[in-house]
Amino acid sequence: MEGSLVTLNPVDIGLLLPGAVAVCLLAVSALVSGAETSFFSLTPHDIRDIKAHPEKSSNDAILRLLGDVDQLIATILVVNNLVNICIVILAARIINLLFTFGSAGMRFLFESVIATFLLLLFGEIIPKVFAQSRPLRFARTVARPILLMRWLMRPFAYILIRTSSTISEHAARRNEISLDELADAVDMTATASAEEHNMLSGIVKFANTEVQEIMRPRVDVVAVGIGDNYLSVKERIIASGFSRIPVYDEDLDNIKGILYVKDLLPYINNGDEFGWQQLLRKAYFVPEHKKINDLLEEFQSNKVHMAVVVDEYGSTLGIVSLEDILEEIVGEISDESDAVESAYTKLDDRNYLFDGKTHIGDFERILQLPENTFADVKGEAETLAGLMLEIKRDFLKKGDVVTTHDLRFTAHTIEGRRIDKVQVTLPE
Repeated sequence: MEGSLVTLNPVDIGLLLPGAVAVCLLAVSALVSGAETSFFSLTPHDIRDIKAHPEKSSNDAILRLLGDVDQLIATILVVNNLVNICIVILAARIINLLFTFGSAGMRFLFESVIATFLLLLFGEIIPKVFAQSRPLRFARTVARPILLMRWLMRPFAYILIRTSSTISEHAARRNEISLDELADAVDMTATASAEEHNMLSGIVKFANTEVQEIMRPRVDVVAVGIGDNYLSVKERIIASGFSRIPVYDEDLDNIKGILYVKDLLPYINNGDEFGWQQLLRKAYFVPEHKKINDLLEEFQSNKVHMAVVVDEYGSTLGIVSLEDILEEIVGEISDESDAVESAYTKLDDRNYLFDGKTHIGDFERILQLPENTFADVKGEAETLAGLMLEIKRDFLKKGDVVTTHDLRFTAHTIEGRRIDKVQVTLPE
């Protein structure tokens, strides 16, 4: 048509090959985008179901992929970007063969709109919506193809992971140097009292402390089931002495909300038929690696005092409260209702009995050991019980002994699989 900006050309046989390749690449883009959504939408229940049937090849592939999350994410990013670039190039080629444009600007605009529409609709939106609605089924479908892509893209993924790790290490190193300088400044405050010195040290470490370091671990969480009767809930609250209680369905990985004791006061004399579940407030969830200074800001802005700490799979690791955060700065906060407990008992000049959950740093201070005495053996452990597990590399039974740095640790009391009490024997 004369004067037209866009003219349709006759269909050429040469369109078949680039068109078929473009469709295949679009399918790969959809598969990878959906895989990203499905793998990271799996619930703790889905993970348990997968682990219960590892003999299925798709389940085994899922577990292998989730075993190295960094490699999985890098593979998805590399494949998706390479495929999308190829789709854009092929789309431009096909459009140039089909249409004649009056200007370069019109051609660029037309190519951009078509390529973007195809990629967003068929390569992102549709597969992600489908994967979100059926994450387990979709993950099982794409697990083996993604495993193959991970093998093919390993060199590129390795480069991506190493580059991001190097950047993170440099950023962390700069941050650590700054914190060390602040710590040195605190050490030079000779005129400060012991309490002031401890508070200044807490402020210095505050910005670099993660939630997992101060949370109340899962085994110590006091919670009630959503199906419990009102009488048992009141008894549980009275026995614990806490003002906020998590409420779960079946297990702690499925927290339904938080019960505030003050909300129960108007109904304190109601009978067992009272539906206390209607008083639940929405639970606030945070990841285990969140910095506590960021969490404090969130507590202030959202007007909450307690959060549930979860891992990357959504499993409950513990709870953290506003009081836990403040204690990192000002030290232990006790009121008249807190029982006075000691983390240890001195049995004789060479033997002590410690709680298994005693923090390794507190243990070093109590026995006047150099700071970071156990840095070479503790691994990721934060408590005495964790230290014993790191050294033993297996579950311990009552009476089992591990030895390190001339100290002997004995599993004095075991509750389930948890080391409740640890007897520590000093060298002669």
